[in-house]
Amino acid sequence: MKKNLSTPSTLKPGERGQAIILIIFSIIGLIGMSALAIDGGNAYIDSRRAETAASAAALTAALTRIEGGNWRAAALATAMTNGYNNDGVTNIVEMNTPPLSGPYEGNSEYIEVIITSRLRTYFGVVVGIPYITNVVNVVAHSKPAEIGEMFPGYALISLAPKSQCDQRISFWIHSEATINLVGGGLFVNSSNPDCAFISFGSGSIRVRDASRISVVGGAQIQKPQLITPFPIETGIAPIPYPPPYKEPNPGCGSKIAEVDELTGILSSGNWDEGPFPPEGVTMLEGGVYCIQDDFTVGEGQTLEGSGVVIVMEDGDIRISGSATVNLSAPKSGPNEGLLIYMPIGNQGIIALNGSDDSSYMGTIYAPGADIRINGLGNTRGGAYHSQIIGYYIEVDGSDNIYIKYKDEQNYDTFTMPEVTLSK
Repeated sequence: MKKNLSTPSTLKPGERGQAIILIIFSIIGLIGMSALAIDGGNAYIDSRRAETAASAAALTAALTRIEGGNWRAAALATAMTNGYNNDGVTNIVEMNTPPLSGPYEGNSEYIEVIITSRLRTYFGVVVGIPYITNVVNVVAHSKPAEIGEMFPGYALISLAPKSQCDQRISFWIHSEATINLVGGGLFVNSSNPDCAFISFGSGSIRVRDASRISVVGGAQIQKPQLITPFPIETGIAPIPYPPPYKEPNPGCGSKIAEVDELTGILSSGNWDEGPFPPEGVTMLEGGVYCIQDDFTVGEGQTLEGSGVVIVMEDGDIRISGSATVNLSAPKSGPNEGLLIYMPIGNQGIIALNGSDDSSYMGTIYAPGADIRINGLGNTRGGAYHSQIIGYYIEVDGSDNIYIKYKDEQNYDTFTMPEVTLSK
């Protein structure tokens, strides 16, 4: 007698059907997970690519508009280079100025680029998702060059982005000096958190109007009662260095400065024959003086000049406290309002001083130099009718010094064009 040695199935017919259903759902689940992993990953990569393309297109548009070109065509070309050709099917590239919504809505300095990307899925179609749509929005700021005052709102500016507490101090007032600021405040660009601004001894600052004392970093103030307004503003946003302004370009060409020995008057032009002004000169004719040596006005000496521009190509400026100096900048022309210019490559010293009836009128701009304000008391009307801009600034002595700033008496220049991503 034969025996059946095969193993009988343990599943009943109804259970076999349930297993098939479970397998099908498992497969669907696996497909869904694959769709999430593969299609989701592709969507993320496409979103990053689209954002990069939109950023590049927005920056290109902003820069091209400043340069006067066809910014829309330039932006579309940049988007195409980055994989988005604005075919209306797989992607759409849209540009708006001003932006249609958001914080820059209505501001024509801003350009908005929107890229809509339609990405076909590999596995998502199985679960009813044939496409994934990404939308990215980027805004760029295109600020054109414009002429105006440098560092508006400030009469005295220290540009050094960094400084130390024991030496190379960004702004330091000490001894018994008093600075009175009228028409503009004080700005200190150093980010040093402890001592960007230092006031020691009886050094005093009085802002005589609603202007501000603004410091990027922190302050050491020995006697708060000597500072007005107090407390000062700290933690202010910094200014880029070099400053975002077109540098002055006063030139002397081939002209040589010459002395009239009978009158003691010096004509404008280049001076490279030793210290300036030469012995016996008490008057400067109107014009530009390009100096390659020190500019020194010694004790008891006098120097006057109207409509002059002093360009310190090399050397320092040192004015004695007992010298009488009355200098004023041109009132018209390309150098209007510019009195002293020490180019950024000259990291020399400008020691400003003078008798109580001395006067300076016009901008003193020395973005790489140490400026030391040692005197020029106000007892007989002496004053700086200037915007004074240096790298480091030190104020000492015992005089009651006035800086009376009016924009119309000082130098205006172009603010450099600005292109930035804003969103």
